[in-house]
Amino acid sequence: MSETVSAERWTEVPLAPPDAIFQLTAAFKADTHPNKVNLGVGAYRDDNSKPWVLPVVKKAKEILAHDPNMDHEYLPITGLPEYTSAAARLVFGSDSPVITEERVTSVQTISGTGANHLGALFLSKFYHWNDKRVYVSDPTWVNHHQIFPLVGIPVSTYPYYDPQTIGLAFPAFLEALKKAAPRSVFLLHACAHNPTGVDPTREQWGQIADVMLEKGHYAFFDSAYQGFASGNLDNDAWAVREFVRRDVPLLVCQSFAKNAGLYGERIGALHVVSPSKEAATRIKSQLSVLARSEISNPPAHGARLVSLILNDPELFEEWKRDIKTMSGRIIEMRKELHRLLTEELKTPGNWDHIVNQIGMFSFTGISPTQSKALVEKAHIYLTSNGRISMAGLNSHNIRYFAESLDKAVRGQL
Repeated sequence: MSETVSAERWTEVPLAPPDAIFQLTAAFKADTHPNKVNLGVGAYRDDNSKPWVLPVVKKAKEILAHDPNMDHEYLPITGLPEYTSAAARLVFGSDSPVITEERVTSVQTISGTGANHLGALFLSKFYHWNDKRVYVSDPTWVNHHQIFPLVGIPVSTYPYYDPQTIGLAFPAFLEALKKAAPRSVFLLHACAHNPTGVDPTREQWGQIADVMLEKGHYAFFDSAYQGFASGNLDNDAWAVREFVRRDVPLLVCQSFAKNAGLYGERIGALHVVSPSKEAATRIKSQLSVLARSEISNPPAHGARLVSLILNDPELFEEWKRDIKTMSGRIIEMRKELHRLLTEELKTPGNWDHIVNQIGMFSFTGISPTQSKALVEKAHIYLTSNGRISMAGLNSHNIRYFAESLDKAVRGQL
């Protein structure tokens, strides 16, 4: 008598833990407290805690809406050419030799996440490893820890954040670069480090490049905040351009979610720098194969919007003003929070890191216990490691947050 074959019923699939940030947002939405504050989500908000559609994006949408030649045909596998070429010029500079010599392979991706994934997939197939792993900063964007193992690349960490100084653990970082096996891959945040807001100085970037070259390491740049950090697109691209100038082998993952406010459009790019135009052609052929097997063709709308903004001089100048509006408001919130804690409330401890850090996020330096107290007793939603999104602060809630933070630090919540 033959055995009965049982069909798959997925009874042994374990329940995955919920994403911490999205769980935090859900808890915030369910909270009915009148003074609740959401400092968890990594998205810009205006002074009334509302999403802000950039004025230049509204203009670009109007132009597209009235374009009689607009259609819904497939884009090329590697994306809208006018978009990818302009995106490359934005990060590397239009006069960069890698642009003028056509040594950059650029592929449109599903935002920065897709760029990270495609870059990781490409390395997993074609990089000649001495030690197959990627080194990411401790801490880093949590999704980095998911993306690389998914394509068979183990993740190790290098020291980055020093909780004693609430700043960069630079000597330990440099030592990790030196001790890693030759030809190791290091994931670097191009600017506005997520989640700490702590960036190396230009002098420190130079020392990092020295070791990268000495050891033959590969730089995997994640650039999610160009322009959003300092308000200056060129300033925020300095590290990438310096590495290119010094001929450090690298790729760049780029996103327009933050600096164009196009979170839901999922518009990004992967740029791989090659030693020659011929190598760039070969790399593009392989990236095209990988992209085809996963998304076939990228979405058009966001690419068309960003392409208009980047390629039209008038829209581009307006976009730069919009970027300064966003970055400027965040910088003002940093200054005001620092003033409240140090001058008015005289909160115990040194709070200079609030103004020394840059970008959307700030590591406050408070403990998990203090973070938990802020969530449960003050209805201020932040991650357990004390990271806050500065974009969630505004003129209406910053005093309440500062006073609550002061109480948490003093153990009075």
